[in-house]
Amino acid sequence: QVQLMESGGGLVQAGGSLRLSCAVSGRIGGANDAAWYRQTPGNQRDVVARITIGGGTNYTDSVKGRITISRDKRRSTVYLQMDSLKPEDTAVYYCSVQTPWGVFWGQGTQVTVSS
Repeated sequence: QVQLMESGGGLVQAGGSLRLSCAVSGRIGGANDAAWYRQTPGNQRDVVARITIGGGTNYTDSVKGRITISRDKRRSTVYLQMDSLKPEDTAVYYCSVQTPWGVFWGQGTQVTVSS
């Protein structure tokens, strides 16, 4: 069974930084793209950043230049480095991993940016 566990969220002042981690365990197969999403109350879950099995990345426009997605070589952990944080980055952040058996999600970690 595939399990994802996010960590690293918290409260930070505007302009600060956080690094989120997503520990991936279980049988994930090969060719695993991964992504980070975020969601605020009453809104849909939106993609923040994606990383392919080959290391290619893409970002939603609002975070370009401030947020970086990466993963370790064993594909066991996916990271989201967030710098120059803004109050509008406040959300629950979720990681996801694509497997041959479908997309799996973590439970989410809260990020709160105070002004």
